[in-house]
Amino acid sequence: MSDVLSKAIEALSNRMPNGFDGTAKFDIKGEGCIMVDENGVREGDDEADVTMIASAETFQGIIEGDVNPTMAFMSGKLKIEGNMGMAMKLGSALS
Repeated sequence: MSDVLSKAIEALSNRMPNGFDGTAKFDIKGEGCIMVDENGVREGDDEADVTMIASAETFQGIIEGDVNPTMAFMSGKLKIEGNMGMAMKLGSALS
């Protein structure tokens, strides 16, 4: 597992200690994928209700609170595939 994924999993686990009501995947370009569901946060590339795709830099900014997920989506730095309602719910959990 890359250092980027390790740090992201730790940060997401701290932000969502009770997991997430649904299944979400973060596809970090060039690094791999992270799954978030009711069991918590882990590395994985399973099917999900919503997939968020971003560069490592954008994803790190979202995790650290420097990048607003909505603004990243609006500017094309964050792509979303799947359930938009679930994406908004996840975005609220990350803000």
